[in-house]
Amino acid sequence: MINTISPIDGTIYYTAEEHGPKDIERALHLAESAFPLWSNLSIAERAKYITAFVDAIVQDKNDIALEITWQMGRPLGQSPGEIKGFGDRAHYMIGVAEEALGDYKVVDAENPDKRWVERVPIGVVSVLSPWNYPFLTSVNAIVPALMAGNVVILKHSFQTPLVAERYAKAAAKAGLPKGVFQILHLNHKNTGQLIADSRIDGVYFTGSVQGGVAVQNSLQNKFIPCGLELGGKDPAYVMADANLENSVENLVDGAFFNSGQSCCGIERIYVHETLYDKFVDGFVALTKQYKLGNPLDAGTNLGPMVKTDAANYVRKQIEQALGKGAKSLVPESLFSSSKKDTPYLSPHVLVNVDHTMDVMTEESFGPVVGIMKVKSDEEALRLMNDSQYGLTASLWANDMDKAIDLGRKIETGTVFMNRCDYLDPALAWTGVKNSGKGVTLSKIGYDHVTRVKSFNFRKGK
Repeated sequence: MINTISPIDGTIYYTAEEHGPKDIERALHLAESAFPLWSNLSIAERAKYITAFVDAIVQDKNDIALEITWQMGRPLGQSPGEIKGFGDRAHYMIGVAEEALGDYKVVDAENPDKRWVERVPIGVVSVLSPWNYPFLTSVNAIVPALMAGNVVILKHSFQTPLVAERYAKAAAKAGLPKGVFQILHLNHKNTGQLIADSRIDGVYFTGSVQGGVAVQNSLQNKFIPCGLELGGKDPAYVMADANLENSVENLVDGAFFNSGQSCCGIERIYVHETLYDKFVDGFVALTKQYKLGNPLDAGTNLGPMVKTDAANYVRKQIEQALGKGAKSLVPESLFSSSKKDTPYLSPHVLVNVDHTMDVMTEESFGPVVGIMKVKSDEEALRLMNDSQYGLTASLWANDMDKAIDLGRKIETGTVFMNRCDYLDPALAWTGVKNSGKGVTLSKIGYDHVTRVKSFNFRKGK
């Protein structure tokens, strides 16, 4: 059995049956049996099933929001937004499937032979999803994989097992054929056994760099697609012509929403020296207005981190930075719920920071951000690229042409201007360096849940 400990009060919120080798074998057998039927359906037929599957989850958004809050600690007023975003992404990917999966035809008037390329499903795929945005991370792979004709086995985090259960109930309600979508509650060892099995044809993982390495190692004897979305240390640069008020408001939210537990959250900020003092003053003033506490309370907009260990990791980063000369501008004493050795951690704004400090180079995944003054765009670019990660970066400016030019030089998967911490389903979601490999979302996302098959036909003479 697995116990989900709620970060709200440290109690056991949910207990689920842990699956083992026999369950894996059963799931793989069902998946293999279901694949021929599912893959032979038309895209339009699959769309009807998957639309009903998605709608079954969205219809229960209020109950699901409460479950999310209890499992991982996000304020209850914010959790329904995840289900809305889930529905938006899913419906977009369903809507573009016909075009994205269409044949590529070679047109050559001088050559009468019929030549074309089809996109065909991979087969049985495994989706391994984390707890921080439990629906938004998983939907990126699940819906396009199913729409492309694959069958899916979902392994969700032990912290959010009810998310997997919700998916399973929705699949049954939508009438998906048996074996097309299944869930397994697996430990690390058994997850490795599942994805290493010869019947698994693709793996899509969202999580830590360490977890991504473990997934790759489990696949070292197989040549199959493997998508890895591994987080980041995402920078923001407030340029000299930025709108100060807009930059402050959005970057505070980008740093502290979900207690900073976002792979594309803002973790480091560089500010042009002409705006630095005013930006820091505004950023600190807004941060002090946050309400840390029980996420079930209506006034709370900052909940606990997922675990005490995670909060203590961030505390160590802060302590190291302070020991090297950083200065904290938001007293922890302003937040009575913030207590050592608990998952409740107040938001921290650090200045006098540099890249010798872990808080500016190692993923924090918590409510802390460092702010540095820069003299030029060139200095900001050098610092933004001085990272092992490359998921997103945001530029805050009025001159779009200048931002485009700078954005092309940033080593990252996505560049934002005057926004951050957001996934547009029409755009490819990808990372470079230790932020991973592969693509989800957009029409391009379908490239990674299919393989290509070429046809070169000539009429007999």
